[in-house]
Amino acid sequence: MVRSLVVKVTCGAEAAERCNQGFTVAATAVSAGAEVSLWLTGEAAWFGVPGRAAAFTLPLATPLDDLLDGVLAEGMVTVCAQCAARREIGADDVLPGVRIAGAAVFAEEVLREGAQALVY
Repeated sequence: MVRSLVVKVTCGAEAAERCNQGFTVAATAVSAGAEVSLWLTGEAAWFGVPGRAAAFTLPLATPLDDLLDGVLAEGMVTVCAQCAARREIGADDVLPGVRIAGAAVFAEEVLREGAQALVY
């Protein structure tokens, strides 16, 4: 049984290395066969909107939009509901396959037996 991994990224370009690391861990876990749920909160909520991940750059790092595509292909990507509301991001504004959900869904995911949660 492969454990599930919930990765919460709380930052954007203001903490580029930490942000990219969260996406990298999520995408790597997907490629290793783990059940992955990537949560985008705070400034990372913008990466659920088309074009935002492509605009992010970090020297010598895998492009963020490639990492996001990898997670979307086999995992789940969620934008925090409160974070989305504060940024006026609606369900029609996010990438296909990205959902908007709140704390109850996050708590449900991290409290499942065998789940591992990481926050970046």
